[in-house]
Amino acid sequence: MFQKIPNYRRQLLICLFLTLAVLAVFWQVKNNDFVNFDDPRCTTENLHIQSGLNLEFLKWAFTTSHAGYWQPLTWLSFMMDYQLFRLNPGGYHLVNLLLHIINSILLFLILNRMTHALWKSAFVAALFALHPMHVESVAWIAERKDVLSAFFWMLTMGAYVLYTEKPGVKKYLLTIVFFSLGLMAKPMLVSLPCVLLLLDYWPLGRLRLNQSLDVPKISESKKEKKKARKISASANGKGTTPPDHSRLWQRLWPFIREKIPFFALSAISTMLTFIGQQKVGAIESFEVLPIGARICNAFISYAGYIGKMIYPHSLAVFYPHQGTPPLWEVFLAAVFVLIVTLLIIRWAAKMPYLAMGWLWYLGTLVPVIGIIQVGMQSMADRYTYIPIIGVFVATTWAVPDIARNWRYRQYILTTGAGIVLSVLMFSTWMQVKYWQNSITLFEHAIQVTDNNYLAHNNLGIALSDAGKREETMVHYREAIRIKPNYENAHFNLGNHLSAQGRTDEAILSYQEALRLRPNYAKAHNNLAALLISKKIFKEAIGHYQEALKADPTNWGTHYNLGVAWMSIDHYEEAIGQFQEAIRINPRFIQAHNAWGIALARSGKTGEAIDHFREALRMKPDFREASDNLRVALAQQKANR
Repeated sequence: MFQKIPNYRRQLLICLFLTLAVLAVFWQVKNNDFVNFDDPRCTTENLHIQSGLNLEFLKWAFTTSHAGYWQPLTWLSFMMDYQLFRLNPGGYHLVNLLLHIINSILLFLILNRMTHALWKSAFVAALFALHPMHVESVAWIAERKDVLSAFFWMLTMGAYVLYTEKPGVKKYLLTIVFFSLGLMAKPMLVSLPCVLLLLDYWPLGRLRLNQSLDVPKISESKKEKKKARKISASANGKGTTPPDHSRLWQRLWPFIREKIPFFALSAISTMLTFIGQQKVGAIESFEVLPIGARICNAFISYAGYIGKMIYPHSLAVFYPHQGTPPLWEVFLAAVFVLIVTLLIIRWAAKMPYLAMGWLWYLGTLVPVIGIIQVGMQSMADRYTYIPIIGVFVATTWAVPDIARNWRYRQYILTTGAGIVLSVLMFSTWMQVKYWQNSITLFEHAIQVTDNNYLAHNNLGIALSDAGKREETMVHYREAIRIKPNYENAHFNLGNHLSAQGRTDEAILSYQEALRLRPNYAKAHNNLAALLISKKIFKEAIGHYQEALKADPTNWGTHYNLGVAWMSIDHYEEAIGQFQEAIRINPRFIQAHNAWGIALARSGKTGEAIDHFREALRMKPDFREASDNLRVALAQQKANR
């Protein structure tokens, strides 16, 4: 039936199927909430994206390493979301979903354009669209960078295919532009130039590595005659000779040279990412995690991702790094990776898509495989959003070739594809439900992983926000039991104790968090607030100053330090802090009011009135500023 439908209509029907299938399993995300893992610093607590599109925001977006990445396009996308949806999480989720649908369609169209294999390309796109390992990238608002950067990854590949079909400067520059935009969304694209080389090999067929070597002329010497006979025998399939690496390089070099601008941009992005991650303290040192443990975990991750691709079970938002894993696990994983690699090398001549797909998978995971360890996760589902495409392609092309001589081949393959996609759709639909909110997300993570200290910690935060304070303490304590040096759990325990009025215990928790991470700005800030309540002003001021060393753009800390200076009648120092807070956040109403109080107490009543009025202009129902203004006006009148 489908054979009678024109090709362009079949493509439209496949695009429609991909859209409807993705909507069927992911539509429920519109009802999901923000989660307390990275979402706050990207959206709910990020006042930069809530400030509106202006020059100050653009400067911040293009210069900040907030969250450890240089990702200006991602920040711009969040800002646009805020303009449209404010803090309604459903809108943010639907934008992620829309990008995922577009990525799936683009993948299908580009693969079909390269290979002219309609149904294979459609199946790869369906696997990409519906696999539960991709739920994390779609259902997690903070992972906007995944789906947005993948959008530009697809556009880069598409532009590159057009360029290879009919080379030209405009098409080449368009490819570079899309690649650059992708790097500005997430640095995961640093491996894309290598993928373009793989596409040259297969399916584009521009780069041919299996051509026979030219047979040199036979000389008169016996030694050279013998060498010539060996080469000739090799050329006729009757012997073997080592490959001529110089000629291999000659074939490779034009394609590498063509991509030098891409490699240069990747190098710049890598450098910016490394600097950004260092600034936020996300890169683990080799003392904390030795190189041997990282290499072992890399092998286990390479094998583990394949395992979860085949049998997507026990998927979690965070997989805790266990240090050096058992040697038998490392051995089995390494043997698996080695055997697959050797088999693919052996079959590469007859089945080039295997080499392309496997090298795509291995290569694109390199930036996130953990040799340079960012954070303390052992692996992450979101890291497979692009890399697993390589395995999908290799498998989709290999299975029909292996089944070439099977009886009822078409029926078996069609039925098998239907079963696989149905199972994936159900599994993905279930996985999306776990992302409903922070409580469901981290309860599930605790169920499917062992010793998940981060899940206990974040579940404690979620339960605290829900008012379930008795359960909260249990999870903070459990997080500390699993990982005694986990400073975030000590900090959150301090917050919980402080809310209960257990000030002395809270101070000890904050001090422990600071012992583990001396530049922990929030811990300095909260500890200082408790010290203020105990009237230990000088020590509190010291902690506020330390907090500002770690996070100098935090206007809240500047404000708190100003209040602390006022507590000991240092009004000039206080005014300086309020002024800095307003410089960073011009709409900081409380700072205007506090600035006015400091001015009034230092005898500058006229200037104080201006700040009280400014606070009321921004918030007419600001009762405290109204009362202060009335008192200041009365004082001014009395002084005349």
